[in-house]
Amino acid sequence: MARTAFLGLGVMGYPMAGHLARAGHQVTVYNRTPDKADRWARDHDGRHQPTPRQAAEGAEFVMACVGNDDDLRQVCLGPDGAFAGMSKGAVFVDHTTVSAQVTRELAEKAAKAGIGYVDAPVSGGQAGAENGQLSVMCGGAQDDFDRAAPVIDAYAKICRLMGDVGAGQMTKMCNQIAIAGLVQGLSESLAFAQKAGLDVSQVVEVISQGAAGSWQMVNRHKTMDEGKFDHGFAVDWMRKDLGICLATGDQIGASLPVTALVDQFYKDVQKMGGGRWDTSALIARLG
Repeated sequence: MARTAFLGLGVMGYPMAGHLARAGHQVTVYNRTPDKADRWARDHDGRHQPTPRQAAEGAEFVMACVGNDDDLRQVCLGPDGAFAGMSKGAVFVDHTTVSAQVTRELAEKAAKAGIGYVDAPVSGGQAGAENGQLSVMCGGAQDDFDRAAPVIDAYAKICRLMGDVGAGQMTKMCNQIAIAGLVQGLSESLAFAQKAGLDVSQVVEVISQGAAGSWQMVNRHKTMDEGKFDHGFAVDWMRKDLGICLATGDQIGASLPVTALVDQFYKDVQKMGGGRWDTSALIARLG
């Protein structure tokens, strides 16, 4: 069992850190809102600290799951950042979806301090985090990955090394690109069924067993049909992720026309007041 720290206790991080504790690891947490860190410590008989540095001190592995590039820099760098508290030979594992650019920047700083770095964004949403069934796509040195993987397994359904530092984030971009087009297609399909006067549940029962079937269809069709979006991965975060995808696509010469279009559709949902709605809310703009 390992001495670990977990930085960031949002809808993903809170249950992920909990799985580490239940697996028998020693877990110290940090959260920008101290009340949530205190609640986690009481729920899981763990510890919390007021700064990332203090949480990371003595840890063999430091996991982070925060909001964006700037949030990640803040928990890593500076006198109160995690890197300042980590010992040589420890490994930093970043579960945040961020740009490959900030990943490589922070990995370089970690290397200078003798710290391993694995970028390990996740897919599976809040339900995957709560059930310990996340897909984890990693980038980094083989040795760092081999050491971190058994710890990550506490909340992973699959955990794979995709290449050097940054490869995990690039794989997560592939994931978000695929989801964007899929959710729009599903939204149009269900909206069409509604306007055609069909029973959406019956339609899904039939078509989900064929080539049209998907996780989104099985798990989101009912709430989409009912217009309920107060769950899951928020539109605001999806737009952040798609912005990273589009910017990276420009850098590497990858054409992403459908992704760009769906990003604008999500912008419409934000204008409707749905920034915190689940990403399946694309159906709401079809009226």
